[in-house]
Amino acid sequence: MRLRLSTIFHCVVFTLALSDFAEAQTAPLLSGAQAFSDWRADAPGVRRKISNGDLPAPYASDPAASRSQVAARPEAAQPNTLPGFMANVVAADLQGPRVIRVAPNGDVFVVESTGGRVRAFRLDASGSKPETDRVFARDLERPSGLAFYPPGPDPRWLYVATVSEVRRYPYRPGELVAAGPAEIVVSDLPRDGHWTRDIVFSPDGKTLFVAVGSRSNVAEGHSQPSPEQVAALEKANGVGASDGVELLRADVLAFDPDGGHKRVFATGLRNCSGMAFRPPTDELWCVVNERDMIGDDLPPDYATRVREGAFYGWPWLYIGDHVDPRHAGERPDLAGRATVPDLLIQPHSAPLGIAFYDGGQFPSDYAGDAFIALHGSWNRAKRTGYKIIRLIFENGRATGEYQDFLTGFVLDDARVWGRPVSLAVAKDGALLFTEDANGVIWRVSHSTQ
Repeated sequence: MRLRLSTIFHCVVFTLALSDFAEAQTAPLLSGAQAFSDWRADAPGVRRKISNGDLPAPYASDPAASRSQVAARPEAAQPNTLPGFMANVVAADLQGPRVIRVAPNGDVFVVESTGGRVRAFRLDASGSKPETDRVFARDLERPSGLAFYPPGPDPRWLYVATVSEVRRYPYRPGELVAAGPAEIVVSDLPRDGHWTRDIVFSPDGKTLFVAVGSRSNVAEGHSQPSPEQVAALEKANGVGASDGVELLRADVLAFDPDGGHKRVFATGLRNCSGMAFRPPTDELWCVVNERDMIGDDLPPDYATRVREGAFYGWPWLYIGDHVDPRHAGERPDLAGRATVPDLLIQPHSAPLGIAFYDGGQFPSDYAGDAFIALHGSWNRAKRTGYKIIRLIFENGRATGEYQDFLTGFVLDDARVWGRPVSLAVAKDGALLFTEDANGVIWRVSHSTQ
């Protein structure tokens, strides 16, 4: 009886939360200075659009260190989302859950970065709780990325990226424990600095993409290369390629599926934390954590198509031709060569995961849109992030707007009780996401009843 009363109470709380946010669907678009607001302006339905011309000057506000305090989830606390949607916990007590992927048969695989393993869950008929829970692989050093290969209904391998390598395990649909030992595919990824290594395969299965973040914030102490060094670096590793400890970092690398034919696909991406292909296209997208310490509202984080051979600015430029003052005058040759990202996000939101919605459960206007998990960051006096946003597409192109989809993890200016990380679309069309502050997997479902 106690459990039933608790369940009723949770439903009442959730219903009240929905009524509080019902009007958010018609919320006005926040643009210009209004778009740089903090968590108080967050609510499901709120839209924002940040444009290149909206950016303030460097140091318009003093750089701030404002790390959040992670609090225990308050009793009966639920995320806030739009009417018709409901969030529930699928699995708990995970050790640093990060990247989540859904196998073709519907099984759910999640990396436990702190625990050093990959967990596999088979959900019950409702899709809301596991009926089977297994450890697929263990004894991994800070694992992050996961990818099934080949793409499609019958993968034979599960690839796992750690801080310094990519390995693969034999896999057949329905298996929840690796059937054999790992095979090392890539063995020489840089290991310090940003440690997450997301991975994804091209839709045709011919290319493995690996994201490697920078070692530093903005290449502090970086020596200015000579014209001859620039020419050699760019010939080998692309426009704006760095050397020294940043060699082959802040890049998206590409390999053949067996790890051969290593090459640089795109450069200047400070920390491409999450990648996905936009179905049914061959557009590779990533979400990027930009640099710190030049003000509350600089520079925006972003989501963007990753174009082969493109340069996205780090460390010399940001968001197009904006020169980072810490590298002023060092690379005038890069003027006009940086690609402007497709979607700018509130600065210091720390986007970590992206998933395109290709399920059939949500309303039809969600089809083809993307969800992005904002983990929340530290270098802003105004608390930002700690939510899931929806990236809106029209006619196959990002509009530059995004909408708050799921909020409510921030308690006050100092404390948060949740930090979204990674997302995946379940076989039944629900949205799954990991949250590493409390070590849980959430499921967001939709009902017209």
